[in-house]
Amino acid sequence: MSFRMNYVVPTTTPSPENSINPTHHEPNSSLPTPPNQNKDLELGKSDDTIDYMQRVQWLRASVLGANDGLVSVASLMIGVGAASSAAKAMLISGLAGLVAGACSMAIGEFVSVYAQYDIEKTLIEQGEVKGEEENKEPLANPLLAAGASALAFSIGGLLPLLAGAFIKSWGARLGVVCGVSSLALAAFGAIGAFLGGAKPHKGALRVLIGGWLAMLITYGILKVFSLIFHVNISSSG
Repeated sequence: MSFRMNYVVPTTTPSPENSINPTHHEPNSSLPTPPNQNKDLELGKSDDTIDYMQRVQWLRASVLGANDGLVSVASLMIGVGAASSAAKAMLISGLAGLVAGACSMAIGEFVSVYAQYDIEKTLIEQGEVKGEEENKEPLANPLLAAGASALAFSIGGLLPLLAGAFIKSWGARLGVVCGVSSLALAAFGAIGAFLGGAKPHKGALRVLIGGWLAMLITYGILKVFSLIFHVNISSSG
């Protein structure tokens, strides 16, 4: 005789009110804005702000280039003046320094910026940088950078060159070149510091002292060299 027991497992059907859908979340309009989103909005910069910052950087680089031209040409003219009392010798040396320095600055800037251009172009081609639709910043321009660097150096170098061009007296010529160069150094230093966010008077003093040291060292070395080797370039001009 066999017995069979049937077990009945009670089943309950969940009501719609008690059912929970784990994949469904009710939107909550009262949630605060994520902090990262606010941070992105705060840190986001408009195109006008980016353009302004780029212009300030270019202007500051131009001021520094003009300062380099001023110190280089003035130091060269004063150094030659230590070994020669001729006005033509100082002017020719200053002109040579201006041309050579401007060409050197242009070539160096061209090579440097062209390397940056190659890197940016390679990154775009490899897909590591998004296309032009989202990357609005233009690629580096080597020719523009070279021209700006040469122009800035030439403008700075013309100041001492023109200052001593029409003065025949040796002492007065050196004094005028030093005076004009000192005023321009202070101005360039103040402008560069202002554009960089620093105090103008500190920048002017720093650049002025540096320029004085460059001119003094050049004059001293050339003067000692002329005395040791009895070098004296004489000319009627």
